[in-house]
Amino acid sequence: MNELIKNLGVIVLIIGVVVLAVPFLNGGMNNTILLAGLALIIFGYLGHIVINKRVE
Repeated sequence: MNELIKNLGVIVLIIGVVVLAVPFLNGGMNNTILLAGLALIIFGYLGHIVINKRVE
């Protein structure tokens, strides 16, 4: 369980990349998808930093 918590930020980051990649490959990009993907990537990056400072 501790390993899953330590990798939660990376998992959210990868989900953000998938949110950006799938519409790009299908040709359906719009600003909402771009902002959602960006938000997931930023939260994943910051979450990874914060979680790894707190969890040992």
